[in-house]
Amino acid sequence: MDKFEKIFARAAKRHGGAKAVEANLARPKSTAALKKISDDRWLAGMTRAVFQAGFVWKIIENKWPGFEEAFDGFDPHRVAFYTDEKIGRLASDARIVRNGQKIVATRDNARFVVELAKEHESAGAFFAGSKPEQFAGLLDVLKKRGNRLSGASAQFFLRQMGVDSWILSPSVVAALTNAGVVDKAPTSRKAMEAVQAAFTQWRKESGRSLTEISRVLAMSADG
Repeated sequence: MDKFEKIFARAAKRHGGAKAVEANLARPKSTAALKKISDDRWLAGMTRAVFQAGFVWKIIENKWPGFEEAFDGFDPHRVAFYTDEKIGRLASDARIVRNGQKIVATRDNARFVVELAKEHESAGAFFAGSKPEQFAGLLDVLKKRGNRLSGASAQFFLRQMGVDSWILSPSVVAALTNAGVVDKAPTSRKAMEAVQAAFTQWRKESGRSLTEISRVLAMSADG
């Protein structure tokens, strides 16, 4: 497996030097900052990621004030108790993207957020307590307990919320392949374990976050 310094050098060569790479790196939020995020914002983040999947993101962005109104500010305790009749009305509500399955997923994910709050005092406390070396496990939790929170949707949700995370974009997968970690997009548990092990090793080598490493990998393979 390639050393992180080799991958970084490849990214720098493609993008105008080390300073240019550094300027394009995002950092995750601190544990304290994640804890302060209210439960309604976690549900809003889940909903945004779910509705963005397979859709034009700009449309979701433009309609987002309507989403906030239609879903009662994403108060998880209110959304969790939406009736089927309420779901039916939302499926005809022009303020949002009228996808019935994704509307149902919002109700299911509200229940998930409520459960997390009961178990950990708040959803923020749960996500703040996640460990970078167990990120693949966090993705498993979202897949098993959430609705439509798997794959890229889960990864984009966590990144947008500021959780230390990787995103397995085509560029990142290409970089992982170049580094000898996987031979194709990872879908099996074994492949995801290999990805986790690689990111954990690169964290030790570089002292960087998953978020930074993921971006460096992407820059090493694109451009």
